[in-house]
Amino acid sequence: MSKYDVVVVGGGAAGLSAALVLTRARRRVAVVDAGEPRNAPAAHVQGFLGSDGLPPSELLAAGHSEVAGYGGDLMSGTVATITQCAQTGAHARLRFDVVLEDGSTLRTRRVLITTGLRDEIPDIPGVRERWGRDLLHCPYCHGYEVRDQPLGVLGGAPEAVAHAHLIREWSSDVVFFTNGATLTVDQREQFVARAIGVVDEPVTRLVVENDQLTGVELQSGHVVPRAAVFVRPHFVPNDDLLVRLGCATHDNGWVAADATGRTSVPGVWAAGNAVNPRAQVITAAGEGSAAGIAINNDLVDEDLPIAVANLRLPV
Repeated sequence: MSKYDVVVVGGGAAGLSAALVLTRARRRVAVVDAGEPRNAPAAHVQGFLGSDGLPPSELLAAGHSEVAGYGGDLMSGTVATITQCAQTGAHARLRFDVVLEDGSTLRTRRVLITTGLRDEIPDIPGVRERWGRDLLHCPYCHGYEVRDQPLGVLGGAPEAVAHAHLIREWSSDVVFFTNGATLTVDQREQFVARAIGVVDEPVTRLVVENDQLTGVELQSGHVVPRAAVFVRPHFVPNDDLLVRLGCATHDNGWVAADATGRTSVPGVWAAGNAVNPRAQVITAAGEGSAAGIAINNDLVDEDLPIAVANLRLPV
């Protein structure tokens, strides 16, 4: 059985940043990653200081190289279970067994979960195929690249109206497709005030020509020309491991973690989109770095009384 100070589950920006901090602190670290990054369909990472415009795969490759350079172990695989080991003795240390689907087990003192989230998007033909390309969700990630172009916003989610007003900052040509949602009188007035068009007819598909989105087709067959469409997805955290460990949750169902990523279960930490739906790549990296520092401090706090007790043992 391999033994570590910290096992990081999830090898995205949060997990790799934490691993970099911890390996540089001379901790023995393993990063287990299932190889399904959320931003894989995107061509570039935007708004990441120093790496703006870098393809996601290149950012991860650089992270892998840096973590491996400080002695971290990078493993491809999926974690099946995490079990806390029984503690005995006055100064017993926390221990966890992390079992991978291939049957291998990693014993570790701390666990950091950075497994991200899943985006649930409308079941409209073309939406899933264009996801991350010209069917977009985050204007801070993609808005600049489609600035001043004809843009659409798909309604349906509770936050879609506010999303449309946000998108309006990047283009003066924005159309809101209600997609079955009912707008209030005030909402319609606000759209008029900001020159945002409204289409109430149901959407049947996204029109794609030459591998590029060109419009939104309505139930009547009419096509509204658009260069890109934004949608507000429903965020679903990949938090099964945290829930099964017994971590407390907020009223909205998301696992609760403090500013350093500490959960309610001693020794278990979380960072990035697994606990924060608003975390962008650079935000997730920062959360991972903060978690790495906090975990290292926690390990020192655990070791200190044991070292003092050992010093006081009679000779």
